[in-house]
Amino acid sequence: MKIPFLNLVRQIEERKGEIEKAIGSVLRKGIFILGPKLSLLEKKVAKYVGKRYAVGVGSGTDALHLALRAKGIGKGDGVITTPYTFFATAEAISLTGARPFFVDIELDSYNLDGEKLADFIEKECREKNGNLIHKRTGLKIRAIIPVHLFGQCAKMERILDLARRYNLSVIEDAAQSFGAEQKIKGKWLKAGSMGEIGCFSFYPTKNLWAFGDGGMIVTSEKEVYHQLCLFRNHGMVKKNYHSCFGWNSRLDEIQAALLLVNFRSLKEGNQRRKEIFLYYNEHLKDNVIVPKILPFNRPVFNQYVIRTLKRDFLRSFLERRGIATEVYYPLPLHLQKCYRDLGYKKGDFPKAEKASEEVLALPIDPTLKEKERKYIVDCIAAFFADVDN
Repeated sequence: MKIPFLNLVRQIEERKGEIEKAIGSVLRKGIFILGPKLSLLEKKVAKYVGKRYAVGVGSGTDALHLALRAKGIGKGDGVITTPYTFFATAEAISLTGARPFFVDIELDSYNLDGEKLADFIEKECREKNGNLIHKRTGLKIRAIIPVHLFGQCAKMERILDLARRYNLSVIEDAAQSFGAEQKIKGKWLKAGSMGEIGCFSFYPTKNLWAFGDGGMIVTSEKEVYHQLCLFRNHGMVKKNYHSCFGWNSRLDEIQAALLLVNFRSLKEGNQRRKEIFLYYNEHLKDNVIVPKILPFNRPVFNQYVIRTLKRDFLRSFLERRGIATEVYYPLPLHLQKCYRDLGYKKGDFPKAEKASEEVLALPIDPTLKEKERKYIVDCIAAFFADVDN
């Protein structure tokens, strides 16, 4: 049996007619950039997330980069984030000229640890004239980017409390968690709605996916919204008149039309992912560390990530049996070559490093068939039975 990590062909086949109709409607109108499909998608996303505005952009990376710029973050500033995430989170910070500061994760969710964040602020920073200053570098800490990894929200209540106390912006990297929710003070809030700005990716591996790159930024701040609209389109206030240096980052009309189709299937797809997640948890818990659903979270199960000291051997074993897996992520950001000048070393963030050495993501495609998921758990059981013997 051959089981790909993600089977987009199956997902396309399930709604082929809708997809062809959506593309045809755009072709007939002949509007491909900043058109009515994008406007409709932006309105739907803003309403769904619980923010006043949404701005479609070219990718999740652009969403983070432009969000930071819209908050005026750049050279001389620092932004706190996690070392255990896709590179784009920190890259977006660096592209503005600001410096990323890393804080370790919790292993129950793989997300930024709020208590470690408090320790970082207390031990490595000082307050001056209402600003938070990093003692060693002298940089002003301006923002926090918590990442809602693998479809589950970071523990935001603590993060938000610290942000309010020290006047820090919160920009949520919700690239993997469109539709995830967290209960804060008795109210369920969507990923992307808890901070000042939320950033999403529509890369094809996501729960809500485009047929290529795409992203979205949400906010309720009117000035930020206007800045984002300028930044995504060359700083243009009207055709050929530019008020600032912007970017070329516009979610195109065909992608918006296709996202509207996939949006209609989001709830059903997430439910299928949840069923697979629970099936895996029940059948794998005796052999590996299975992921947890935190009691105040409603995840969307973007990835199913186990941990085992035998990760590399298990991955090779599954590959020989036709089962594709992925490692998210094999090298934490603080150990990446391009961040050597930040001065971090191995051992600085032990939980992020432990995760990078032990995690393995299994297929959790919503079209995964019952016989396929059974084959996966049977193969894993066979691996550990052989190892134990």
